[in-house]
Amino acid sequence: MRPNKIKQLWREGQPVSMGWLLIGHSLMAETMAGLGFDALCIDMQHGTTELSNLLPLLQAIALTDTSPVVRVAWNDPVAIMKSLDLGAYSIIVPMVNTAADAARAVAACRYPSVGMRSWGPMRPAQYWGADYLNRINSEVLVIAMIETKEGLENLDAICATPGLDAVYIGPADLSFALGLPPQSDSTDPLHLAACDRIKEAAHRHGIKACLHCSSAAFAADAVKRGFDLVMLTSDVGSLTAGVRTELDDFKAALA
Repeated sequence: MRPNKIKQLWREGQPVSMGWLLIGHSLMAETMAGLGFDALCIDMQHGTTELSNLLPLLQAIALTDTSPVVRVAWNDPVAIMKSLDLGAYSIIVPMVNTAADAARAVAACRYPSVGMRSWGPMRPAQYWGADYLNRINSEVLVIAMIETKEGLENLDAICATPGLDAVYIGPADLSFALGLPPQSDSTDPLHLAACDRIKEAAHRHGIKACLHCSSAAFAADAVKRGFDLVMLTSDVGSLTAGVRTELDDFKAALA
């Protein structure tokens, strides 16, 4: 069975680089996955992907060595189980506010006797082979997003949830929770301290800490601060920045 590359890198003590897919199209997924990220997340919360068009994106990512991640729109067992049945290897769950929320997410990602996932891995059973059932519970990563006031208040209890593999910081919503305007790559001391507090709680409970960034420089600094996985750039962000640079250069050349 194909191993989860994120888990492999973590076992080796290596940080993980992740790209982000907001555009729900297989060509974009294939392009981003082929660029060399360790992992690529399909965003079903704020991106354009729905369950109805998730399969071709996962198939495109599977052509590469990049590990397929799905951020579901909500802590919904139906969406979580369907994403796994279509071939996701890691699930990011937004707005996890309590240990009960975290436990619900974990249960949806694991087959009995440790979870409640229903059997029916239509694609993975074919693609990853006959040992899927024996190995998938230990390969799937369950990642809870800490991004609200309630989540911060219940941070230790969430991180102590059995079966939870990592926490993931959504910086914009975390900014709201701290009374700050939403911002990625925030250098506000209050925001930085909250991120470090989440990271330290995760490590104290033996799980990993992940941070959503929007630039290479900030992501590299986050790794130096001790984060285990960093989201470095998105398809829309990179497309916008690249086109803006070319257009600005064109106008400057004509001036």
